[in-house]
Amino acid sequence: QVQLVESGGGLVQAGGSLRLSCAASGRTFSSYAMGWFRQAPGKEREFVAGIYRSGGRTYADSVKGRFTISRDNAKNTVYLQMNSLKPEDTAVYYCAAGRGILTTTSVDYFGQGTQVTVSS
Repeated sequence: QVQLVESGGGLVQAGGSLRLSCAASGRTFSSYAMGWFRQAPGKEREFVAGIYRSGGRTYADSVKGRFTISRDNAKNTVYLQMNSLKPEDTAVYYCAAGRGILTTTSVDYFGQGTQVTVSS
């Protein structure tokens, strides 16, 4: 069992930055692929970024060049640095853990989510 707790969300103006953190419980953190998903009102949850055991990273096209995912296995924590934020980035952001390629249907664990609101 893995528990994920997100922090770092908030209200920011367009063009600003936020850093999300996700603290994971359990001794097997390093064996999981970790990622971030988001869900805007009235929309389906979507993949944002993933970081794998190999260190490889993947990003949604909508955030490439603006968001950076990283992980610290010693601290059981994954981060999402979000720069040049846009109003369309407004959503609840969820931390995720899984054993393989991260998709909304393959994730083993989701956190409770943290709200990110970008004002224009």
